[in-house]
Amino acid sequence: MCRELGPASGLVVEELDDPDAGPGQVVVAVEAAGVNYVDALFIEGRYQIKPALPFIPGSEVAGVIAALGPGVEGFGVGDRVLASVGLGGFASRVVVAATSLFALPANLDTPRAATFTQSYSTALFSLRERGRLRPGEKVLVLGAGGGVGLAAIDVAVALGATVIAAASTEAKRQAARDAGASATIDSTSEPLKDRARSLAGGTGVDLVVDPVGGGLAEAALRATGDLGRYLVIGFASGGIPSLPLNQVLLRNRSVVGVDWGAWALNHGDAQQALLSELLGLVGSDRLHPVAPTTYPLEQVAVALDALTGRRVVGKMAVVF
Repeated sequence: MCRELGPASGLVVEELDDPDAGPGQVVVAVEAAGVNYVDALFIEGRYQIKPALPFIPGSEVAGVIAALGPGVEGFGVGDRVLASVGLGGFASRVVVAATSLFALPANLDTPRAATFTQSYSTALFSLRERGRLRPGEKVLVLGAGGGVGLAAIDVAVALGATVIAAASTEAKRQAARDAGASATIDSTSEPLKDRARSLAGGTGVDLVVDPVGGGLAEAALRATGDLGRYLVIGFASGGIPSLPLNQVLLRNRSVVGVDWGAWALNHGDAQQALLSELLGLVGSDRLHPVAPTTYPLEQVAVALDALTGRRVVGKMAVVF
């Protein structure tokens, strides 16, 4: 429970009555809840939406249906599901509209399911809808050891691209290789532009995926070749970069903004189709989400601190 805005260390664990399902709703017994950067923004009061205090953070959950409200069809008690809830996910029980539920494929466990929606929806929306990725193209992924980065590698490979991954530690670069990257770059010591262009055959990469921002942005833009596209997804480093527009003009490059969250909020049917497609790709073994690092509920502040400090490889989840 967040009773005052500030660092995640101020969160408290409380005992509440179990909720009841209303018409068209279900109660999900949460087995895992994803830990995301947006959760920290909510808790610190830095997100554009300001929920009234107190509130329960947590936006992604997976578990089993514990109870059905009146009028719910297509689901039964005991079904394995995931859902995006916005707030309320760091709890052992959540009430969810049945229309927001997705059944899990047999090969997707609940910790991975709870860390799937945001990262993989962002990746597919970024690469295909905003980046217009084509089979055979070369993609440079920054922050490649993080949740969005690893999802972008997995999705790009499934779409037929070749991936070059940049990350700050060997553990993150190894995770990127395990996810399907054909080559990696040490973003702390190697010249990003020159190394990426060389790995792309000397002509530059076709697409840059950047969820990090900060000091690597201009080098990444310069690493693109003719008609290269640079996807601005986020600023996990904390720094919002300024890009020289002459480098956009040169070689007919494009800088493309990606705000999956706002798009999904305003295009619910399209997002449902996107997530259904992604889960189908998992079920057919074309996508391979990695297992997250897990924490008990009492250590959610530790998890959020590691996430905002960029000390995490892949994703994290609270488990019950």
